[in-house]
Amino acid sequence: MRFIGNKELITKDIERLLETKSLINKKLIFFDAFCGTGAVADYFKKNFDLKINDMILWSTLYSKGRIQSENCSFELLGFCPFEFLNSSEEIVEGFFYKNYSPARSKRMYFTAENAGRIDFFRSTIELWRNENRLSENEFAYLLASLIESISYISNTAGVYGAFLKHWDSRAHKKLELFRVASKKNKPVSLHVYNSKIEDIIEEVECDILYLDPPYTQNQYGTQYHILETLVRNDNPSISKITGSRSTSSLRSDWSKNYKSHILFDKIIAKTTAKHIILSYSIDGFLSKSYIEAVLKRYGKIETYLCQKISYNKYTNYKSRKGKEHFELLFYIEKKSKKDVIYEGPLNYIGSKSRMVKELAAFYPEDVTTFIDTFGGGANIAINSNANNTIYNELNYFVKDLIESFEFNDTYEYLLFIKKIEKKFSLLKEDSESYLNAREYYNSLPVSKRDPRILYTILLYGFNQQLRFNSNHEFNNPVGMRWFNDKVLEKFVSFSRVIKEKKIIIKNCDYSQLEIPKGKTFLYFDPPYMMTTGSYNDGKRGFKGWSIEEENRLLKFLEQLNYKEIKFMLSYVVKHKGEVNTNVTQWVKKNKFKLIELSGYPGIKRKEVIIINYEK
Repeated sequence: MRFIGNKELITKDIERLLETKSLINKKLIFFDAFCGTGAVADYFKKNFDLKINDMILWSTLYSKGRIQSENCSFELLGFCPFEFLNSSEEIVEGFFYKNYSPARSKRMYFTAENAGRIDFFRSTIELWRNENRLSENEFAYLLASLIESISYISNTAGVYGAFLKHWDSRAHKKLELFRVASKKNKPVSLHVYNSKIEDIIEEVECDILYLDPPYTQNQYGTQYHILETLVRNDNPSISKITGSRSTSSLRSDWSKNYKSHILFDKIIAKTTAKHIILSYSIDGFLSKSYIEAVLKRYGKIETYLCQKISYNKYTNYKSRKGKEHFELLFYIEKKSKKDVIYEGPLNYIGSKSRMVKELAAFYPEDVTTFIDTFGGGANIAINSNANNTIYNELNYFVKDLIESFEFNDTYEYLLFIKKIEKKFSLLKEDSESYLNAREYYNSLPVSKRDPRILYTILLYGFNQQLRFNSNHEFNNPVGMRWFNDKVLEKFVSFSRVIKEKKIIIKNCDYSQLEIPKGKTFLYFDPPYMMTTGSYNDGKRGFKGWSIEEENRLLKFLEQLNYKEIKFMLSYVVKHKGEVNTNVTQWVKKNKFKLIELSGYPGIKRKEVIIINYEK
């Protein structure tokens, strides 16, 4: 049938990919999460245990009937239903006859005769089912065949969102029930879901996840409303013009910009599959760079693959002369959950985003509460696996930013960013628009400064740094960066995880934190005496970092040790030939462990951790 996004033509490309990964005929479960018309699932039914899903009922029934065609003998019926229906001249003046033909309406989806035959075919199939003369597979097969057959006599431009105002020659052909095309193999096994994939992804056990989501604003529920009504057979209330049933429950967020980004991150993060395959159009909402960033977040980078496939998509008569169309075919092998590292969407000076895994290797075991005392960009807190995580940051501008990702709906936040970008015409390297936006933010009383505005502005600032003057005015100059796809991916994944973990956010001096009883672990990443950044030079309206502050911290850590509370201190004790003897002697006196880390490639300073427990 004519179906938007049908992947019939790239099944062999998918097969070659699976063969190169040695995944064919290994008794694996293949999950087609957006099965559509079942082209991909039907092709691979001989190779895998199949699971299919689509939020649209007619798609799941069509796919089921197509896949199970070789299991349909019609023994209980006792005769060939195709010959019986095609030989009959009977019509039924039912729902299609009254609403989708000129017989009782002005709609011209079908001629009156064909609409009456559709009603006869559908009511007869339902009768056989109610009389227990059809198996569920046979029922699905006949419905799939009916869906296929009406596409040859419909008076539409390809989909069913609207009818033509003149009769196409094919509409005058008499409806005949044709067998839906399918591969001549019996499926190994088949399990069918009919849900939004984002609602079931965690419960579907599978080895290979195949994704072919919608990629434009076309809503399949609207474009194929007649097929949904045909399958449901429920005589719904319909619109006066197009005759469409209500499709609100069939509307997919994958057909919306940004919502599709949010859902893609969730699906890849939550799937149980080890192998992920995605086919996607270059014309879609998700860019290649965004897809790549997501897949590499959750997958093994060395396994990442992207193939560009020339593909003649389904087009109607108005667009057959359009540009060449390309599909992108992606593959990645997923990491284990413990190896996934999240990054905060702030480009924060002193961030430990590249050291998360190395630091975590030295964490104590069985931690119940994890406290990130100098939270900064929250790269440490977001990767905590403790039951309870507390993020603390003394700088309230930073704290408010991190809090904004947890307490604002991610989609609404993204729309807000686009609104601010549009309001000030923010562009990469455009000083005038940037300064106008910065001036507007600084003109607001501190108590009324929306952190979402600050976040939007700093995206276009120099190195996307958070920098204030002594009057607490944001004063970072314009930069060369913007809200690109890699930043978007960090934003989306970070926002999801901080909401799921329900991280507790605090804004106080570390010494004022209430430390829960039990297996609590405190991580300290203060400014360093031997290095200086805009956050610790004491010239930005915030407390700087001095020898007095260093000693106050060391004394506090001694108190924690006395109470047998475990801690880790990230610090620098050697830099440019100098040694911080104040700290090294303190370590020796208290018999703490000082461990040198590998640190950042290309950066000479040596990062260390100091711990008060055995590891």
